[in-house]
Order: sequence, then C-alpha cells, then structure tokens
Amino acid sequence: MAFDAKQGPRIGPVLLVELSGRLVYGDGEHGLDQLLQQLIARGERALLLDFSAVPALDSEGIEVLFRNLASMQKRGGSIKLVNLAPRVRLVLEATRLLSIIETFDDQQAAVRSF
Repeated sequence: MAFDAKQGPRIGPVLLVELSGRLVYGDGEHGLDQLLQQLIARGERALLLDFSAVPALDSEGIEVLFRNLASMQKRGGSIKLVNLAPRVRLVLEATRLLSIIETFDDQQAAVRSF
C-alpha cells in the first residue's frame, strides 16, 4: 500500500491531515513533506495528523515530521499526532520524538488540546 496524505476536515481551528500507508523511504514520504509545507506556508497553525491507517514509519518519516514540526513551531503553531499504531509509537519513543510532539489516542481530546 503506497503512502498517502490528504487534507481532511477542519474541526474548529484544527485542520485534520489523514495519513494512510507506510511512512517509509520511497513510499511517498515526500508527499507528506510537500503537503505539510504547503499548509504551513498558507498560514495553518493547528495541524492534527491522523496515524490510524499508518502501520509503520522509518527514519525518513521521522525526518519529515521533525522538520515540519520545527517549521510550525517557529511560526507559533503546533502539529500533534493521533491514533498511533503500537509499532509507530515504539519508533517515536526510541527516537525521543514523543518528548517534543504531543500524541493522543482520541481525536476529540487532541482537538481540545489546541
């Protein structure tokens, strides 16, 4: 399954970004990078990335997340993650990305956190 990232619905001030597939080198990680860069450039300041259909990610996916998180924070916004698969959570814990990016198991709780 090729990776896909698309703009989802707006929930108040929060824009949902729906992800599906493996966020790994060569499977479309550049598509997520481009989408996030476009959303940040147009002024979005509250992005919630839904990982419910993402079974795995690698260092390339982590790099995309970190680079865009840093860009968003420089502009006073935030990116948060929701519905992480256990394997994805383990990778993010191992790389210590979970210490700088908020994650949630529930979409409503994530939206309220903004």
